[in-house]
Amino acid sequence: MKSASAGVLLGLVLVALLFVVLIGPQFIRPANLELMARQTAIVCVAALGMTMVIISGGIDLSVGSVIALSTVVTALLLRANISPAVAALGAMAAGAVCGLINGALITGLRVVPFIVTLGTMLLVRGAAKGLSDERRIEAPITWLNDLLRTVRDGNGLLLPLGIWITVALAFVVAVTLQFTRFGRHLFAVGSNERTARLCGVRVDRAKVTVYTVAAMLAGLAGVMEFSRLSVGDPTVAVGLELDVIAAVIIGGGSLAGGKGSVIGTLAGAGIMTVIQIGCSQKGLPNWVQEIVTGTIIVFAVALDHWRASFQGRVGWGGWGG
Repeated sequence: MKSASAGVLLGLVLVALLFVVLIGPQFIRPANLELMARQTAIVCVAALGMTMVIISGGIDLSVGSVIALSTVVTALLLRANISPAVAALGAMAAGAVCGLINGALITGLRVVPFIVTLGTMLLVRGAAKGLSDERRIEAPITWLNDLLRTVRDGNGLLLPLGIWITVALAFVVAVTLQFTRFGRHLFAVGSNERTARLCGVRVDRAKVTVYTVAAMLAGLAGVMEFSRLSVGDPTVAVGLELDVIAAVIIGGGSLAGGKGSVIGTLAGAGIMTVIQIGCSQKGLPNWVQEIVTGTIIVFAVALDHWRASFQGRVGWGGWGG
């Protein structure tokens, strides 16, 4: 395990221990741990895609809007008597189309991802409101509503299906990043796009692919959000993209590209969830949680900048000999 990921995991343990001291041992009881796992699953699924995007040197501000659109698409398909599995796939496909548009605009127009995804954030949110006629959409109850529901029927899963899906996706993304050509290309593009292009990496194709995959995962996060709400809501997940990006950055990802890990991202999302639930159970107001989370993000970015500067000095030979 890389030192950065180990440091984030240690940070997660320390934050959890802090709330154990403040609240008591009930904070780490199985029921409360499951609550934290269910609450962080949506952010984790979207953050897995964001990890790949940030490793490639990009960013995606449209994640929250894609999640909202996916809840609407899921509800509309279920109301049309489409099977739950097809409805979920339809929501993921809608997300993938949004990501494909992001990637095509970024590579075709040569505009920085921040500006493109800022525009598509509004575009996709508007599409979600248009499809839903600016209102919540009720849908029939199906097994999709149980994705993040506590298991109590003794079927042996122990945890909600959505959490197992998140774990499986984390494993797939980790293997992709570490052991596939696509993963190596993402690191190469994020580290130095010009060098990667000279080495034969099809940079534009890699970018379009990573934005499409990331948005598809955001679509799946939208299905989980639908499971939590039981309705399609075009106004949901406003600002969630900040939580998703923060999870990656806290987990050791770099906005400059070329760095990031699945373990670090999961731990980063876990830290934010522990702070949110810990502050809530301690009876602290939301502004305290926001200040603490913001401080951690600033510290994580500052630490990344310091680490990059240190490595630059070592590579230059000033300290490394």
